[in-house]
Amino acid sequence: MTASDRFSHPAILRRLVAMCYEILLLSGVVAVLVIAPHVLIGAFAHRLATPAILWAHLFLVLLVYFIWFWSNGGQTLAMKTWRIRLLTCDGLPVRPAQALLRFLLCWPSLVIGGVGIVWALIDRDGQFLHDRIAGTQLVTA
Repeated sequence: MTASDRFSHPAILRRLVAMCYEILLLSGVVAVLVIAPHVLIGAFAHRLATPAILWAHLFLVLLVYFIWFWSNGGQTLAMKTWRIRLLTCDGLPVRPAQALLRFLLCWPSLVIGGVGIVWALIDRDGQFLHDRIAGTQLVTA
């Protein structure tokens, strides 16, 4: 029996709904940690950040958010609500380097036609492509 067989894997619909809920929660995080500082800087300094700086700031906020939650308990706020946990394929907590790899891999997995999401339909454990490559798995918490 493999480590993956010891865990129940959430259905793809449940994971997709959790992703939508994550977007809703992240809109608040982004408003406070990305938009508000740039509005204040613009108001007081009378300067606007370049689009590259805004995108870099957004990317950094998302990177810190996901790596922190995935490597400290294996659950973001939305994942806690939907009882989904991120573990390694061995069933261990995710290390920060592995969380970083998953974060970086999820972008092309989502952006390139959602290929990483569609992958879950043919994967033997129903895992997303970025999870398979990063050596992680989503399990029912």
